[in-house]
Amino acid sequence: MTSNHFLTLILALTAAALLIILSLSVYICHRASSRRRTAADVEAPDRKLEGEGGREPPCPSEDLVAFQGGEDLTICDILEAPGEVIGKSGYGTLYKAMLQRSGSVKLLRFLRPVCAARKDEFGAAVRCLGRVRSPNLVPLLGFYGGPRGEKLLVHPFYGRGNLADFIRDTNGGCRNWAVIYGISVGLAKGLDHLHTGLQRPMIHGNLKSKNILLDRNNRPYISDYGLHILLIPETGQQMLEIAAAEGYKAPELIKMRDVSEETDIYSLGVIFLELITGKNPMNEKASPDEESHLPNYVRRAILDRRISELYHPDILLADSCGEISAVAEEHILNFFQLAMACCSPSPSLRPNTRQVLRKLEEIGT
Repeated sequence: MTSNHFLTLILALTAAALLIILSLSVYICHRASSRRRTAADVEAPDRKLEGEGGREPPCPSEDLVAFQGGEDLTICDILEAPGEVIGKSGYGTLYKAMLQRSGSVKLLRFLRPVCAARKDEFGAAVRCLGRVRSPNLVPLLGFYGGPRGEKLLVHPFYGRGNLADFIRDTNGGCRNWAVIYGISVGLAKGLDHLHTGLQRPMIHGNLKSKNILLDRNNRPYISDYGLHILLIPETGQQMLEIAAAEGYKAPELIKMRDVSEETDIYSLGVIFLELITGKNPMNEKASPDEESHLPNYVRRAILDRRISELYHPDILLADSCGEISAVAEEHILNFFQLAMACCSPSPSLRPNTRQVLRKLEEIGT
């Protein structure tokens, strides 16, 4: 073999080896890049994928716990629903959300992770709340716990808003005795179910007109019952302090952990007084010679026989049709007396829910 042929053979073998090495290098780099992209997608599942129309990543894999009435809920529906903030507090945010797939409107409550109870306590409490069903209680339809500790409760949405706004709305028909009476009976029935209709009594702990929702027929639905058991003690205590400032806290109640059926009854009585008088439970603008707390103000007016000053003359309309049917003033006086009994300074003197319902039945006859 001549030297020229030998040199040509060496060059051919060298080129082939270089081609093989280059191909292996490209393959190895491609595999490594693919692994990095896969790892990045696993570590950040909520990141939008680029290319191919900007597809959204798959929905979170965490389980959604659905209760009666919420069987059709999905995590994607909830997390992707356009929401409108309708309320905020130190422990969470309320949203009015439209679920795209079903076209239904839901009330979503996000709880701040730092305010929520421990995972084991929270799960047991949520399951307990999810079993509560009554015509005058806002049901819990579902619960979602996210990977970063976020917690989301799903409820129905009621279009009329809350009772506090309804009472302050001069065009809302809240001066109608039939409406006042119907709302009062509904509230008493809802609270009675919490106190007597479950295997173990459930204390509301934060009953006030802002936590009562109305549908378009003015049927009341009590919300936020048992919410304090989902929160850490410090947040629950803050909730109690807010209730005290707003005028709903029973005088003997010092710690949220000490809430009872009697403290719920006190709050119910304050709401009854709100309904019949249209006044705020706490009047910060009261003069020094006036009572700032509504139960004390009503008590003084009754003693001074100024009961007619406590309600609007329009309350004598029995219905919204304009037909005047005088409601006996003794019925209204009996309603005031029932409300004041609920607001008794002594817990032992307050009626229970069954007694409240019986008295309301007597008043309505």
